[in-house]
Amino acid sequence: MRAFPPRLPDQPIFYPVLTEDYAVKIARDWNVPANGSGFVTRCAVKRSFIEKYDVQEAGGRSHLEYWIPAEDLDAFNAAIVGPIEVVRSFP
Repeated sequence: MRAFPPRLPDQPIFYPVLTEDYAVKIARDWNVPANGSGFVTRCAVKRSFIEKYDVQEAGGRSHLEYWIPAEDLDAFNAAIVGPIEVVRSFP
């Protein structure tokens, strides 16, 4: 993969997380029950893009993520360096 898909109308924010442990929790504990499957992806993003956004703490010090407005997702995708890798999948 080279880009993340557009957000749905009820998804105004794209939330890339900073740790694999947090991504696993989301994929396994939230996405599998809600959707039947969950995936953990990894990518590199140009610092010149991502430094415009503050790291947000979402319910605990180990739950760190960026809040990228949906209208900035095309710019986020353009700032990805290399491929998006699927590193874990559930179930």
